[in-house]
Amino acid sequence: MKHQRLMALLAVAAVVTVAGCSSSKSKAGAPSSAAPSTTASAPATSTPSAASSAPVAASTPASPAPASSAAADVSAPTTITVNCEPPTTAASQRTQWLDDVASFEKLHPNITINSKDEAPCDDPNTFSAKLASGQEENVFYLYLTDTQQAIDSGQVLDIQSDAASIPGLSDIQTSVLDVFKKGGADSGDLYGLPKTNYTLGLVYNRALFTAAGLDPNSPPTTWADVNADAKKIAALGNGDVGYADYSAGNTGGWHFTAEMYSQGGDVVDSTGKKADFDNAKGLAVINNLKQMRWTDNDMGSKQLLQYQDTINMMAAGHLGMTIGAPDYLTNMQQTDKADLTNFGMGAMPAGASGSGTLLGGDGYMFNKNDSPDQVKAGLLWLEYENLTPGTGQFNYARAKSLGNPVGLPEPDLFQGATATTDAADKAASANLPLANYQPYVTVTPNLKGNVEPPDAQAIYKVLDGLMSAVLTNKSADPQKLLDQYSAQVNQVLAQS
Repeated sequence: MKHQRLMALLAVAAVVTVAGCSSSKSKAGAPSSAAPSTTASAPATSTPSAASSAPVAASTPASPAPASSAAADVSAPTTITVNCEPPTTAASQRTQWLDDVASFEKLHPNITINSKDEAPCDDPNTFSAKLASGQEENVFYLYLTDTQQAIDSGQVLDIQSDAASIPGLSDIQTSVLDVFKKGGADSGDLYGLPKTNYTLGLVYNRALFTAAGLDPNSPPTTWADVNADAKKIAALGNGDVGYADYSAGNTGGWHFTAEMYSQGGDVVDSTGKKADFDNAKGLAVINNLKQMRWTDNDMGSKQLLQYQDTINMMAAGHLGMTIGAPDYLTNMQQTDKADLTNFGMGAMPAGASGSGTLLGGDGYMFNKNDSPDQVKAGLLWLEYENLTPGTGQFNYARAKSLGNPVGLPEPDLFQGATATTDAADKAASANLPLANYQPYVTVTPNLKGNVEPPDAQAIYKVLDGLMSAVLTNKSADPQKLLDQYSAQVNQVLAQS
């Protein structure tokens, strides 16, 4: 499956991250009935949550009103609860969110947005129970991996008839919109709308490449090349790590899955009922990690790493390479004040007998108990905040004025005329060296893009054990590990 988009898109990653709790202002007027509400807020896109250190401007350009709206406005004063509001620690992102809420409420005086802020937005440890009990917000955030579970639960609304009039709905990439349909295919229904779409690639430190005598404009394109370059970076000393990978907090399983895809393999077979990594491609992934960790010593001694750990290492200038999406760079700036001119992106490295990468993202769905006016209000808000060029997360002029990075190849939602408009808006406000991401932009559209497996979070949790075993136990037997963890994934799938 080739995805047709990145060549035209050098986009800002308008990442929303979360922690804490707060809500937007209330307005007079009795709200319509609301669904039960607790929260689960979280990072946008491909990452666990991260706080921002971007400066807050005294005044920022407000998002303009969309040219048209998804549906007729609500018929009476209506309140909706929406989660994934950025935390107070992400000052710039929170300012943008609150500004957008205020502007939206001014456009729609009968609608009140009750923002919810908890970390993470979609917590794998609580999501299933919260969903089953109907305790999600009126408009609730979730990872794309969780959409089919939500649809199958019967706790979400089919919004197809209401959403059909959203301007540009047909310009959302078909493969992304289909994730919100039953069975993940065009089935005449629609249960939610996307916020972001991402594709994993190789994030690397251009300064360490130069110091190691490597070409910073030519990142490695195969795992053999990654290993060779990692050895040179680790040889610099100073605590520098050539390549780092995850093995805890479900992130290890996430990366193992991506690395199986990069070998042209999979984690679950086409039936969705059986593990599919106890094979030569799985051995290639494990043997490559074992080689880098124990034979070449280019992965460092600190293991059991999670998302934020490698961000800190990369931002501090002591990590040469890791796997990540474009928003990884945004999070480095937000949490560690990293100078993004020092970093670049390449495509996902290829294996000896295949290639590919992992697609993911996030979006919002609607609680089945929402009133018709709450559905209208939610669609109007999502259109304004997440789906309209020039407004909300696509207000690049505002992002630039706040010192946020503009120019990364993400979010990646659109095709057609909307993609063209969005690309022009990004280019007009870009404040990053676009050439640093050209290796990613050039190659990624030619890779097979694979969605995450069914029961992804449960599978990732199991596969954390596989990753931690190979990275912490020098004597671990790769074939025995694959046998053991394949059986455990089969147990997960049998229970789904």
